[in-house]
Amino acid sequence: HIRDPASAEPVFEASKYGSLWPLPQKVQISEVSFKLTSSSFRIVDAKASSAGPSCSLLQSAYRRYYEYMFGSAKKQWWSKNNRRSDPSDLSELQVWITSPDSECDGYPSVTSDESCETVSCVYFGLLYFFLGLETFSQLVFEDEYGAKSINAAIINDFPRFQHRGILLDSSRHFLPIKVILANLETMAMNKFNVFHWHIVDDQSFPYLSRTFPQLSEQGAYHPYTHVYTPADVKMVIEFARLRGIRVIPEFDTPGHTQSWGKGQKDLLTPCYSGSKPSGSFGPVNPILNTTYDFMAQFFTEISTVFPDGYVHLGGDEVDFTCWKSNPDIQKFMEQQHFGDDYRKLESFYIQKCVSHQTSVCYLIVEMKKKKVSFDLKPDTVVHVWIGGGSDKEMSSVTAAGYTTILSAPWYLDYISYGQDWQKYYKVEPLNFEGTDEQKKLVIGGEACLWGEYVDATNLTPRLWPRASAVAERLWSAKDVTDIGDAFNRLSLHRCRMVERGIPAEPLFSSYCPHEYKGV
Repeated sequence: HIRDPASAEPVFEASKYGSLWPLPQKVQISEVSFKLTSSSFRIVDAKASSAGPSCSLLQSAYRRYYEYMFGSAKKQWWSKNNRRSDPSDLSELQVWITSPDSECDGYPSVTSDESCETVSCVYFGLLYFFLGLETFSQLVFEDEYGAKSINAAIINDFPRFQHRGILLDSSRHFLPIKVILANLETMAMNKFNVFHWHIVDDQSFPYLSRTFPQLSEQGAYHPYTHVYTPADVKMVIEFARLRGIRVIPEFDTPGHTQSWGKGQKDLLTPCYSGSKPSGSFGPVNPILNTTYDFMAQFFTEISTVFPDGYVHLGGDEVDFTCWKSNPDIQKFMEQQHFGDDYRKLESFYIQKCVSHQTSVCYLIVEMKKKKVSFDLKPDTVVHVWIGGGSDKEMSSVTAAGYTTILSAPWYLDYISYGQDWQKYYKVEPLNFEGTDEQKKLVIGGEACLWGEYVDATNLTPRLWPRASAVAERLWSAKDVTDIGDAFNRLSLHRCRMVERGIPAEPLFSSYCPHEYKGV
């Protein structure tokens, strides 16, 4: 086997931060350790906490993290009466929610407080307690006999960026609900807080709309087996909510809409060959009033099904060839004095579409060939996709005053031999020319896993732990850049994900104490 002589073989060494991932903002781990015994350890509500036993969000997290820490060891052979107390035992973790409104029944939002504090392993504060629970569970270690311990620690933590997302594509290949839920679980382990659901595209329309059921009846790969029913969508949203994750759906228009046209007559633009229709169709037809009536009804439904305040409207990679061939559109271009600039027609569509929406919207700006030229609402968030010179695009978008999300350097569907997680880790999101005020407009980023070559068979190991590198870049302080220390911690974090049942691929030659057992 011929190896690349330029690639140095990584050497694992224990990090002073153990297996913490992503690395908290401030960490002090002492050498004083406490034993954790599954028969006596409990996660409980602090007396002063604003949330308690009636908070299902809290209670489900307690059970989940207890099982993470103890697994099958939770079933003990001795009874409560035979427990032995030991001064070195840690008997409970008190969760103290200090927010006046515990938001137990609410949904996470872009303004949710994600800071938490751990003092001597017994105190957590503020709203996003499960981020603190994740950190606590990562401090637990196991000796060669399987006994659990934890070192006393003082941790003060909060994310560097508020938007930390994963994009999954369920159109090019249908993703079973089980796979989506497993990746939401893994996102929580890595402190991602946004699931960007690229739910439909040219290839298929698996979203089952109550208002327009013909869209999935005609546009899905199969109308019964390859659709997301209202119950499925509700399950995903609730599963995510219980882990502090927002679900933002993307319905990309005017391009990427071939599957829409199968179930919605006259939505797409008829293409012409000379003076006659060719029989093929292009992007959404932007000159018909019926287009905007349909979009208004459709997105009204979306705003009721998905509780998040944002919907992703796409807007990227629009092929103008069909529009240019259509005589009705040519005439409309003349009437609007657009000349031959079809970017103006796209801008016309986007602005009119956005004006029909009552909720706040995202807009992806595909930056390869155009500048930010849309007259958008001030609260629109611009998503910078892959393209030449993303630093210039970030400068341009933020200079125009728009809140911005970065994905350009984090296309995880591109795979290569070796430890490509390192290139994702080395990205600095604010490494573009701009003022401090411009850089404050960057609220985070997303790792994208497009689905041309990805389905349920390979999605999870392709995504993890490569996406974990993006997680630390978006969470930890800017100066956390030591690749060697990252390798040491990520190796252990990857094994922890494997132990929790996630088939995360290895970083290099290694082994895990608890190997993946298969499906």
